[in-house]
Amino acid sequence: MTNTLAQLDSVIASMNETDQPGACFRAADAALRATVGHKLFTILICHHDTKESERFYTNMPDAYPVGGRKPITNSEWMKRLLGRGEPYIGRNAADIEWAFYDHKLIHSLGCESVLNMPVRWRGTTIATFNLLDRTGAYDESHIPLVRAVAQLTLPAILMIA
Repeated sequence: MTNTLAQLDSVIASMNETDQPGACFRAADAALRATVGHKLFTILICHHDTKESERFYTNMPDAYPVGGRKPITNSEWMKRLLGRGEPYIGRNAADIEWAFYDHKLIHSLGCESVLNMPVRWRGTTIATFNLLDRTGAYDESHIPLVRAVAQLTLPAILMIA
């Protein structure tokens, strides 16, 4: 519990930095790596007007560069995450293949599970936090902490959303 509070506090403290939104996103990445764990971490901003999501943060820029865009579709995964604002947990390679068209790249990075967390503002998903790791890395017990960290970054996300 002490480590968790310290990690949350580090995200809050990052808001004092002038390098925004980067400082806040880096602090969220470090906090989630130290508590929940991940190999790949990205933050995508939703552009509902153009039906695209855009990567604004990544810890693996060679594989997933900042600025990359993905279409927002009517897939069941997108309806859940973006439409209803519900987190998605994919526990294995089959779950990754079901949700992501770029599953081969994801698998090549050693990632076979995912926790996608919507960041919500005024009833709308405006961004997603995306944590990927080994098979079975995530379960429902991780949702409250990931949601808390994601929502703490709301001021930084609102700068660019």
